[in-house]
Amino acid sequence: MCGIAGVLHGSVSARALIDTLQHRGPNGIRVEDLPGASLAHARLSIIDLEGGWQPLHAAGSTVIGNGEVYNYLELADQFGLKDVLTTGSDFEPLLHLYGKEGPAAFDRLRGMYAFCLIGADGRTWLVRDPFGIKPLYILQKDGAVLFASEPRAFLESGLVEARASEDAVQELLAFNYTLGEGLIFEGVQRLAPGAIVEVVDGRLIPHGRRPALPAQPPRRETDGSALVKRLDAVLEDSIKVHQRSDVPYGLFLSGGVDSASVATLMSRLNERPVTAFTCGFDAPGARDERAKAERVALALNLDWRETLFTEADFWEILPKVAWAMDDPTADYAALPTYKLAQAARGTLTVVLTGEGGDELFGGYGRYRRALRPRWLGGRSTAPRADNAGAVDRWNAQAKAPKGLSRLQQAQWADVATWLPNDLLLKLDRCLMANGLEGRTPFLDPAVADFAFTLPDQFKVRGRYGKWLVRTWLEGVCPAADPWARKQGFTVPVATWIAPKAHEIAERISRLEAVKAVRTPEAARASLTAGEGWPLLFLAVWSQIHLEGASPSEALETCVGRL
Repeated sequence: MCGIAGVLHGSVSARALIDTLQHRGPNGIRVEDLPGASLAHARLSIIDLEGGWQPLHAAGSTVIGNGEVYNYLELADQFGLKDVLTTGSDFEPLLHLYGKEGPAAFDRLRGMYAFCLIGADGRTWLVRDPFGIKPLYILQKDGAVLFASEPRAFLESGLVEARASEDAVQELLAFNYTLGEGLIFEGVQRLAPGAIVEVVDGRLIPHGRRPALPAQPPRRETDGSALVKRLDAVLEDSIKVHQRSDVPYGLFLSGGVDSASVATLMSRLNERPVTAFTCGFDAPGARDERAKAERVALALNLDWRETLFTEADFWEILPKVAWAMDDPTADYAALPTYKLAQAARGTLTVVLTGEGGDELFGGYGRYRRALRPRWLGGRSTAPRADNAGAVDRWNAQAKAPKGLSRLQQAQWADVATWLPNDLLLKLDRCLMANGLEGRTPFLDPAVADFAFTLPDQFKVRGRYGKWLVRTWLEGVCPAADPWARKQGFTVPVATWIAPKAHEIAERISRLEAVKAVRTPEAARASLTAGEGWPLLFLAVWSQIHLEGASPSEALETCVGRL
């Protein structure tokens, strides 16, 4: 995982952009000016520590990329590239394949990536992986196309005015994330997940999008035991390639089914104990799954480490998360994710996580509601919000193709909306801010093809989601207690905010970013009713990214002295 930045068809260097992204590449920065392009790369060394520096040149083409191409060894074997490769970089086979196949080579990639490729044929491409695991942002300015791994590159270099879109702010308050390709910063856009875009004379020419999910209805299969065996094989293969690394790797282990599944297969595939980190909470009534995670760790002989998230951590980490989330998501799960990344830093460089398991295998309670007939309480899984415009935009982005089951439609909506713009964004920013690479083995093309087209009854059955995964996990790791009722992930933010709610309400209700979307009375009402987390996050975020405050200054402005 790294940071990339570039200027295409412009007259300025990418140096100013990449200097703002040094946290993404603590091992070093390289900048190269080519005819018509300035390319920059901040490296977190993972594969081929000596030879994997970028920009990378081969077969007359050049690439800078963020992420990993997991099937680089298989591609080298399949296309007979071993004798022509000059590095062990996971991106080099792509350059040789592009020379053979052109942009058709992009569909062969298995991984998480965002890259710029300048081909020997003179064509320039910006490409992002189908799930949107790795970010890429674009700015068109003065006839040039600029791109970067984080929008802060455009703001801190003075290319974009720090002004927020009111629609995006309303989306943030309604859903805890923002929608679509437009960004909260006016003028900056996201490259959509799966997008393949050609840059021609400063213009963006779309060449379609590689889909994350197959637009196919559920398969007609009834043999559960056969499906369990296939699940084991497809997950093991994904874990195997997601472990490819020349630096230490491990995982984040909660008490849930998804991370226990990852841990089980990592334990199977590694001779030495796998290092796992778990975060617990020190707050009255907070759900703490350290005991369950420890049982799994003991059963699998993991090298288990635990860390505790306290009220003091909440106030310390909140402004750090707000700084990291320049593309904002007010998902409070980012707080313990950041704490886990802090704990793992120095021990691990690569971390496998369970993101995507619920979306692909049907784990959320709303999926059960989607399956019910409407006369039995079935209802839409679209989020509810007071802002009708935000809901309309959500519905447009979440629209699924025809022919899918109702359950698949709900899954499709999540993969199109909050997966890339909340869960994966949170993982990228929290880990990158701490010099770690996060990997998501559930979000693999082979896993997605298998999972999404499963018959509905193997995803949701009775009161259980992820029925097939639970059945499999019961056989391979009974200590995970996979049939325990799923508990929503909660962080006791309301408990920690409550004692200061009145002071916070008075402070943030005077801020311009808050006044633009909430009256002072409404802001105070939200805070004092225990519903103020999104507003508090917006307030701290706006002070950092719109007003130029440091994280500590932003917290003091919004909360006062602690």
